[in-house]
Amino acid sequence: MSDIRHVSGDERLRTAFTLYPYAFDESPSPDAAEGLASILPFHEGNHTLIAEDGGRTLATAAAIPTHQNLRGIVMRMAGIAWVATHPAARRQGHCRRLMRQLHRDMLDTGHLLATLYPFHPSFYEQLGYVGLPLNRTATFAPEGLAPLLGVELPGDVSWQGIQDGFEVYRAFQRRLLAQRHGFMFTPDYRAARILAPADRWLAVASVDGEVVGVLTYRIDGYGGRLHGDELLYTNGLGRALLLQFLAQHVHQVAQIAVTVAPDEHPETWAGSLAVRTEARAAFPTSPPLMGRLLSMDALRDVPCGSGRTQIEIVEDELLAGRYLLDGTRGTIDVTVAGQAGERATLTAAGLSGLAYGVLDPADVVARGLGDISDNVAAELRALLPRRTPYAFGKG
Repeated sequence: MSDIRHVSGDERLRTAFTLYPYAFDESPSPDAAEGLASILPFHEGNHTLIAEDGGRTLATAAAIPTHQNLRGIVMRMAGIAWVATHPAARRQGHCRRLMRQLHRDMLDTGHLLATLYPFHPSFYEQLGYVGLPLNRTATFAPEGLAPLLGVELPGDVSWQGIQDGFEVYRAFQRRLLAQRHGFMFTPDYRAARILAPADRWLAVASVDGEVVGVLTYRIDGYGGRLHGDELLYTNGLGRALLLQFLAQHVHQVAQIAVTVAPDEHPETWAGSLAVRTEARAAFPTSPPLMGRLLSMDALRDVPCGSGRTQIEIVEDELLAGRYLLDGTRGTIDVTVAGQAGERATLTAAGLSGLAYGVLDPADVVARGLGDISDNVAAELRALLPRRTPYAFGKG
């Protein structure tokens, strides 16, 4: 059996990075080694594991130390990435062993959640992950926002290169982390990737000196398209200021495409706006994010409705056990439960779906992720009502 060990620094180039070009890039690529050396700083604080045999790297997986908001509580989250296996070593269990070790390592360092973009969703569902809603892309002609140009709004929008505005951009993301369920905040060394190509503008909406919205974007040419990244704002005025700024490009670009949250409704931005809003799930090219709980402590003290019930988590080495979830104080109290009493039986993926708010108890049962009676389902709905997580702030 292969050995698993942690690698860091330049050693990644000789081990984990040797698998990346074949797994993730066009191949063969004669310049792959040079390109990988240039991105080494963006892996600086990653927890990188490899499976090796006789000094030969067979598989690798890494975790980015990140933070995520779960139902109003900011906690440490492991962003799993760079999972790759040598073609001759696939389907031999290396990836599963690496993932389990990575989960344990990140839990030992205080990470209570984990997310990833899956190449094979059913494989990761067996490891406790559940799919989260995709962000949408809204595509429209800027003249559709023309009515906004005649409106006097309090506040203004400034723009600058992302290098000059990076600290403002990061500070605003940090604010949203505390406000939005599902929002993620990556470490600085990871977020700095946006600086390297120097191809982004930053629009900043402010009211009375307070930042209320930001948008990074690039323009691919006169008469072309303005490509917006995540449309981020704290309130409707922040969004309106940014949209008004986009409308000012009416005689410069033919189209605007911007990333919006799963519950955003671009068709309501202006009365005459013709817009296409879409989300495309495809594997492995554009998969929805998946997430899971690494510990029951992730639910402790989370704001909730008034409910009280027992659950049993099965088939998971991190969460397995019987627990009492008590929300009578307005936050969840998690304790070990005894043998008596009605309970729900859940897989880790089933519990994660309830915790992130993407699954109703009926969905959990329908998908084979648990067995829940009507009485317990009612309590779980009260404790963990449906919510839309924002998979924003990826950095």
